[in-house]
Amino acid sequence: MKLVAITGGIGSGKSVVARMLQVVGFQIYDCDSRAKAIMTDCDEVRQQLVQSFGSETFLADGSINRQHLSAVAFSDNEALKRLNGIVHPATLRDLRQWVGEQAEQGASLAFVETALLHTGGLDQVVDEVWHVTAPAQVRIKRVVARSGLTSEQVEARIKSQVEEDRIADGESVIINDGDTALMPQVMNLLAQLEKTNN
Repeated sequence: MKLVAITGGIGSGKSVVARMLQVVGFQIYDCDSRAKAIMTDCDEVRQQLVQSFGSETFLADGSINRQHLSAVAFSDNEALKRLNGIVHPATLRDLRQWVGEQAEQGASLAFVETALLHTGGLDQVVDEVWHVTAPAQVRIKRVVARSGLTSEQVEARIKSQVEEDRIADGESVIINDGDTALMPQVMNLLAQLEKTNN
């Protein structure tokens, strides 16, 4: 089975591309939602998070205190590294299991949506990378509109992902600037995949 990563920085539009692929019938592993579920449901990960970031990491109902964790992680590079060091290996294990399940069900192609392709080690398990891009000001505007974060907070997150934003050799680029049509780009990349598979 071929596994393709859909990557790009915050606000670039990875999720839009992933939803398009879902609509045409492909399975998508969403790293962000799976990582959040792992942080909440996996006892070992919960314990490590509390040890690193304090008991206030979780709210009384057991859910993640996103405000606390974001404030700590995005204001301190070492704290962000510690957080990633806890969450990324667990997510990678979960992804490998999911890939095995997809292959068992007969899938020949599946996708993983991730903002942290290299940091999370996912670049080691994917066969191809589709990098979604958009100008910084467009990304900031999108994230502010959907999240309630300030533009300064969004800029801090973009800066923390600067290494991930770089387009590596061999990555296919999808432009999502609000003017360029997305679907033809996606369908063209799918057609190229089909050619290489045949």
